[in-house]
Amino acid sequence: MDTLTITAKGQVTLRKDVLRHLGVEPGAKVEVDLLPDGRVELRPAVRRGKISDLVGILKRPGQKTLSIEEMNEIIANAWAGKR
Repeated sequence: MDTLTITAKGQVTLRKDVLRHLGVEPGAKVEVDLLPDGRVELRPAVRRGKISDLVGILKRPGQKTLSIEEMNEIIANAWAGKR
């Protein structure tokens, strides 16, 4: 078992091996559950986004937004071997 030090501000710094074990990087969020006997459970926070957060995620700067019809035409042409 490893020991961590609590700072004067009441903070604990997790070492890289602990972060790696949790699968998180600096700046990520973690969830903490307070358990009986003064124990705590620490786990990566689940990102809870909205589907609307994905809108435009693949758009490149300066690129126009395509309509569904335009996308379908491009897909159909690709399947037909046209460019």
